[in-house]
Amino acid sequence: MNKQLNLAISKLSYDWPNLNWNYRDVIIEGIPDKMSQWQGDPAEDIMIVVFKGKHISEPFHRQDFFFIDYAYHSDYNALSSKFDNLITVREGDCYIGQPFSGYALRGDNDADDIIMIGVHIKKEAFFREYLPALSMDPDMFRFFLDPQTDKFSDEFIHLPFEKASPVRTLLEMMVIEYANKKQDTQLILKPMVLTLFMHIARRYRMVKTKNVPVALPELILQFINSHPESVTLNDIAAHFSYHPNYVSSLLHRKTGKTFSEIVLEKRMERAAILLKGTTLSVEEIAAMLGYSNTSNFYKAFRDYYGKTPREFAF
Repeated sequence: MNKQLNLAISKLSYDWPNLNWNYRDVIIEGIPDKMSQWQGDPAEDIMIVVFKGKHISEPFHRQDFFFIDYAYHSDYNALSSKFDNLITVREGDCYIGQPFSGYALRGDNDADDIIMIGVHIKKEAFFREYLPALSMDPDMFRFFLDPQTDKFSDEFIHLPFEKASPVRTLLEMMVIEYANKKQDTQLILKPMVLTLFMHIARRYRMVKTKNVPVALPELILQFINSHPESVTLNDIAAHFSYHPNYVSSLLHRKTGKTFSEIVLEKRMERAAILLKGTTLSVEEIAAMLGYSNTSNFYKAFRDYYGKTPREFAF
């Protein structure tokens, strides 16, 4: 560990006990609970935290921000909300959660320090800065949005990364930047967090699809699901080296729907989630879904759901 990085980790770990650890009392589904507030500067959208020590035992709590926790050195445990799920987060692993999911860190290592690096992102900033990019990956997109509308959704993502992964280097750079804040630190951190999310999304896809054979129709549907805002039949034909007519016929046999109907369905599914689960404007959502003209989005949405986007949202 180089000297600059070591000093940055020491500084942020020294700050850890001085963060705002006051929890407010909340009621979740009729049950009393604790809620952690934003612990950084109110003007910041991103904060980097570091725990360094031999023992950690947080009270179980929920939080009102998105977070990425990374086991930088040694292992620790994370207790999640559902079923009192206790998992081991091993060195090099990421533990990623949404607002309100609920967790607590647990760790004991008399022989060596546990070092955990955490990236906290305000909800509003996440929806504004990162959701449009993550919407390219349907699984990640649903993970981060489903908790807004479905209490049975997954509550965390647990991913292993190799020690030489760029994720580790990115986090080290973020620790150094945040420990030595400048006027433009938030501007520098934002693209770094986006890059971090894209690496996480790539790893998530690899882990999810590892050793699972997928037939051509499913691959084509996955491709559509990943690009509903811009995909064309010619794009798919070129990507999979088939004639557009063959792709169209294959999709119809598989789903009973035309290519245009499938794309519209995917767009409308995303529109519904974004309208219900975020504070994005109708205009922003329309642009995210590939509609250059908001009026066209309004018409398509009303024809599909029988309501305008604004009526649907409320």
